Formats: sequence, C-alpha cells, structure tokens
Amino acid sequence: MLNWALTFLVLALVAGFFGFGSVAAVSADFAQILFVIFIVLFLVSTLLNVFRGKKPPV
Repeated sequence: MLNWALTFLVLALVAGFFGFGSVAAVSADFAQILFVIFIVLFLVSTLLNVFRGKKPPV
C-alpha cells in the first residue's frame, strides 16, 4: 500500500511540474487536474496504510 502512495506522490509531482511550469496551455489544465487527483489518491493511500497499522517494509 505504501508503494501505491509513493507512486501517486511521484505522479502528482510530475503532473504539477509540467502543468505549473507553463510548458503548454493545454497541458497545464490537464496537469492541474491530474495533480489534484493524484494528491487525493496519495492521501487516501497513506491514510489507509496508517489506519491498517501496517509498518513499511524495511
């Protein structure tokens, strides 16, 4: 589950980088939407991991 959370975090950062960096006007809107979606998925994954009480693998 932690792997999914980290994956969503990386995807959100990449989407934010391309969208907020003004690479193109069209991709900016798309990246902002992806940024919000992946941040929400990251938070949900992290909260599920915390509430399940699983410890991350070492």
